Amino acid sequence: MTNMDMSEAIGMLAQEKGISEEALLHVLVDALASAYKRRDDAADEVVVEVNPETMEFSFIAYDVDEDGNWVNERDDTPRKEEMGRIAAVTFRQVMSQRIREVESDRKFEEYANREGDIVTGIIQRTDARYTLLDLGRAEALLPQAEQVPFERPAQGDRQKAYIVEVRRTPKGPQIVVSRTHPGLIKRLFELEVPEIAEGIVEIKACAREPGHRTKIAVWSNDNNVDPVGACVGARGGRVRMVVNEMRGEKIDIVPFSEDLADFVAKALSPAKVTQVNISDDGTAADVIVPDHQLSLAIGREGQNARLSARLTGVRVDIRSETQLAEGIPASHGRDSDVEYAVGEWRPNPESGENEWHAADGSVISESEWNKQAAEAEVLAAQAEAEVPEVTEELVAGPWAGSVQPMSDPDQVPPGFEIKANEDSDLYHVPGSRYYDQTKAELWFRSIDAAEGAGFSPAGGSDDTTDDDVAGVAPTGDAAVEAPAIVNERAEADEAADTETSSEAND
Repeated sequence: MTNMDMSEAIGMLAQEKGISEEALLHVLVDALASAYKRRDDAADEVVVEVNPETMEFSFIAYDVDEDGNWVNERDDTPRKEEMGRIAAVTFRQVMSQRIREVESDRKFEEYANREGDIVTGIIQRTDARYTLLDLGRAEALLPQAEQVPFERPAQGDRQKAYIVEVRRTPKGPQIVVSRTHPGLIKRLFELEVPEIAEGIVEIKACAREPGHRTKIAVWSNDNNVDPVGACVGARGGRVRMVVNEMRGEKIDIVPFSEDLADFVAKALSPAKVTQVNISDDGTAADVIVPDHQLSLAIGREGQNARLSARLTGVRVDIRSETQLAEGIPASHGRDSDVEYAVGEWRPNPESGENEWHAADGSVISESEWNKQAAEAEVLAAQAEAEVPEVTEELVAGPWAGSVQPMSDPDQVPPGFEIKANEDSDLYHVPGSRYYDQTKAELWFRSIDAAEGAGFSPAGGSDDTTDDDVAGVAPTGDAAVEAPAIVNERAEADEAADTETSSEAND
């Protein structure tokens, strides 16, 4: 290979690996030095120099004296045929290793400064512990704790994630990403809303329950720009893009206010607030809402109140006007004992038909209401019909806490969970190694009942083999009593069969 060919090869390799030619030349020099030292007549130390323009290499050899000084400097540049096979193998190994190290360092430097940014990757592998995202030249780790509950993307899907940490590991840089971090919502809005990217609109606060609902408070630095309208977009186009990326997670956008009472009232949107009283220390807010708005202000399982408290940074106590008049304490996001409607029936001025006006602003006619109720009853009846009915009578067996064999061994009788076979003298508990493999002949309510009947545990550890389980025998006095009952039953059955045979012969 000529020097010109080597220069072109280094350029192509550097472009392929995504590293600079200078870094690749350093790797080449280290590999040549390692290969040189594998020669039989190699010097103690060597310094390899390369001319980037001519691609000519020179080996400056040194000896090391007793004091560790480098002495006897000389030019010991070998010819290609003098390096030998071992040196060539060493050169190839060191070259590959050094290139991997340089690539790893480059990836780490590329992503180390991107913490807090979002990346788009293709789902490469997923299991119960983590999901791997292919980012192109690197892989990102999405742990189970950083995944949105009930979000099950398929392999090959594209997904955006938020970089929370970049670690340096022996196997290379490890990029840890998240789908639950509130910063993901902020970054997505920066991509979809140019006013946020330009700094005209700011996201002042964000509160999120991943997979369910998010509240963000926005502020505009320009009086001519509506922050909420800028984030929502024309016909909701901008916020819809964020919702689609978050797999349908609901997003509430509220205007930020420097007045804490006003901010709390807006944070409880879509509920309408009558009055907000802030405590003297500014850490709690007593919120009064109309009666029919109480459930909407609290939200399902207190979700709206919790998100509002996180968004504003104060404790939010919610009461209805009736509760205020009666002196009932605030619910603080918990449903009170008093039931309030979440809307009201109103007659339609044109048709006269009653309409249900919900607190969230939706309207439904009485006929549609009855239709939906009828459909719900049909679905409930179908679901009830799909549940198998136990027609076989459960009779108490010879041992305390057991029932007789059932025609369906996989059907668990109510109140029973421990199962066993009459001929094995072993009981099996849920989750054990042999539980699913055991045909249930007898059911017990507890382990004590099973052991009291003379049964022994079937085991379930990885050390237990099938032979060990087969050799387990019942212990204690019940171990003698239980088989005796089985033998009595067998003898009785045999006697009955003999009698039936005699009658048939007669």
